[in-house]
Amino acid sequence: MNPLKLVTSTTCQLAEGPQWLEDTSQLLWVDIEGKAIHLVTLNSEEHEVIPMPQRIGAAIPATDGSIVCALEDGIYLLQPDRSLTQLTELESDNPNHRCNDGKVDETGRLWIGTMPMGGAAWSGALYSCDDAGTIVKHVEELGCSNGMDWSLDGRTMYFIDSPTKRVDAFDFDASSGTITNRRPIVQFEDALGVPDGMCTDAQGRLWVAHWGGYCVTCHDPVKGEELQRISLPASQVTSCCFGGPNLSTLFITTASIGLSEERLKQEPLAGSVFSIEVDAVGKLNPRFKISK
Repeated sequence: MNPLKLVTSTTCQLAEGPQWLEDTSQLLWVDIEGKAIHLVTLNSEEHEVIPMPQRIGAAIPATDGSIVCALEDGIYLLQPDRSLTQLTELESDNPNHRCNDGKVDETGRLWIGTMPMGGAAWSGALYSCDDAGTIVKHVEELGCSNGMDWSLDGRTMYFIDSPTKRVDAFDFDASSGTITNRRPIVQFEDALGVPDGMCTDAQGRLWVAHWGGYCVTCHDPVKGEELQRISLPASQVTSCCFGGPNLSTLFITTASIGLSEERLKQEPLAGSVFSIEVDAVGKLNPRFKISK
């Protein structure tokens, strides 16, 4: 197994949603509780931290050079000059909810989930959003909408609602932007904590981060079996993505939030972003389509 490396010496409260920007060799991620977007240029000292006015659940590059951002009360566009404009509201009438994790499908449509910030209520939902700000609700009664991605043929959408401790699949129609026929495909044991963020590789395998599980696991989405496990020195593993010049680097985000002083002494790297070379090749994530 290749060694883990630190992407930066900076630690975050709740690092999430890594995205590889191939044209600039940058890694982007969010610190949800730190209310910031991080941009690190690999093999350099460049590390930009962009403050946000609210908690930010996801930040994804758009086709026009902006970044689509999912904040607590809606979807925004962050321009290259770092100005922020709201595209549309999303659950702005529910101050106990926030956006959490998102990804863009092959047509350039954003998929974003919401979650309650307190209690165990299953009140979150899964939405899609286009560049006109049109919001469509697809799934209700979610506990913590989390990782998502698509099969290589684009006909299956994978999705994690963390408290269920499983990966589900939907039949996906890209042209209409609809999902149907939800079914479980991977069920995780309690020892792995709860599944969090997720990505797929160029072979269609699932790579899943485990909150409370100290690891990322790789799975066959057809058989559901575990194929590989990457251990980390941080318990709260939040998400992962492929990047680097050959798309063979797995970037992994973690969190330090909620850990006691004693636990932080045991996990001094909690909240770090790691990289590791793996025996797999990833695929680039689509960008949010701006057609104006």
